[in-house]
Amino acid sequence: MLGLVLLYSGSIIVLIWGAAHLFPTRTIVRGFGSISEDNRKIITMEWMAEGVAMIYMGILAVLVTAIAGRAGTASTVVYLSTAITLIVMAILGWLTYARTPIIPMKLCPWIQTLSALLLLAGTVY
Repeated sequence: MLGLVLLYSGSIIVLIWGAAHLFPTRTIVRGFGSISEDNRKIITMEWMAEGVAMIYMGILAVLVTAIAGRAGTASTVVYLSTAITLIVMAILGWLTYARTPIIPMKLCPWIQTLSALLLLAGTVY
């Protein structure tokens, strides 16, 4: 039972954080000030792509848990690959946007790491 709680928690946290990424996109892009239209499009795409990726990872892990349960090779592969991807994203975040003074950007790598650790713990318990 604990394993399922950990898996659902990690999945839902990253899903919600990914969705929360999408809402402030316009404000984030405006925060870059006067930049070219090409740069505006690139920043918008990157910001939204990270949010969509986290939503996808969260939904995939929730669906696998709900349909297949936590046992089985396929479930384990989903949890481990999602956790590894989140850790890689967190490392990239710590090296880049987390160095800004913006609090949500400082939180993002921590939330990604927390979700990854919950998924990893859920595969063990």
